[in-house]
Amino acid sequence: MQQQLLEVNGLKKYFDIKGGVFGRKVGEVKAVDGISFDVQNGETLGIVGESGCGKSTTGKSILRLIEPTEGEVKFEGQDLLSLSPEQMRKMRRDIQIIFQDPYASLNPRHTVEKIIGEPLLVYGMKSAKERKERIKELLEVVGLQPHHASRYSHQFSGGQRQRIGIARALANNPKLIICDEPVSALDVSVQSQILNLMEDLQKKFNLTYIFIAHDLSVVKHISDRIGVMYLGKMVELADKEMLYDDPKHPYTQALLSAIPNPDPDEIKDRIILKGDVPSPSNPPKGCPFNTRCPKAMNVCREITPNFQEVEENHFVACHLYE
Repeated sequence: MQQQLLEVNGLKKYFDIKGGVFGRKVGEVKAVDGISFDVQNGETLGIVGESGCGKSTTGKSILRLIEPTEGEVKFEGQDLLSLSPEQMRKMRRDIQIIFQDPYASLNPRHTVEKIIGEPLLVYGMKSAKERKERIKELLEVVGLQPHHASRYSHQFSGGQRQRIGIARALANNPKLIICDEPVSALDVSVQSQILNLMEDLQKKFNLTYIFIAHDLSVVKHISDRIGVMYLGKMVELADKEMLYDDPKHPYTQALLSAIPNPDPDEIKDRIILKGDVPSPSNPPKGCPFNTRCPKAMNVCREITPNFQEVEENHFVACHLYE
């Protein structure tokens, strides 16, 4: 039985919309709207959904890089949202993030040695010799050469930069790494190298990942369980095999039908969703998906469905299963 590492309950993040001469609050964007899930030690939880559904905001809210509006985030039983900034800073040794853009997430004025060495210094490795050794070791772990330490980030390709980002995240032996679309900015051939590297590192260091992406084939490759988000809410959560073989939510069914099939002879029914994603500042009443759902009923337009278990370890927020 795996041990629970992270528990998220009713997490919300609303951004205020200000307007008028005095900049008063005139509304709010419901970026993340009451989602709950847990992550077991050593597993990879994938989170997928269209752009703007709140995936990255969820990841950053867990780390408190963005302060959540409401909810509970428990890491090893400790509520992260009740910690002071100083306590949270110490906790970040165990929870790290790999950012989406390997070009923007590395400081162009710093050498690789300084980029990877800074977290080591912050968390107490005062000896310059020890830091040099650890940086050399980390660069080799992520497939780079020790002499790369003296270079600057602009001297590397996108894939190499993401490897530097991964080395920085690994520096202090974290327990949980939030991967915020770590391969979306890279070429397909480089994507597979980075994904394979992350899987190898997970086995080697017993890492736990929350893997955020919008590419369903990438998520299937690396995840144990997958959560599907739509308009700030979690609409389905299941083991990857269960989700791909028997998707319950109409939105998940539409997403999976859009995955290209390499077999030219196999004809697949494509579910085309009509209309655009509603604005998170003005979400529809009832189920957030009811404006585009091919199976929408009257109840869907009035009452928000509960996120509930419909089969063992298969959770869905849909009136079709109530």
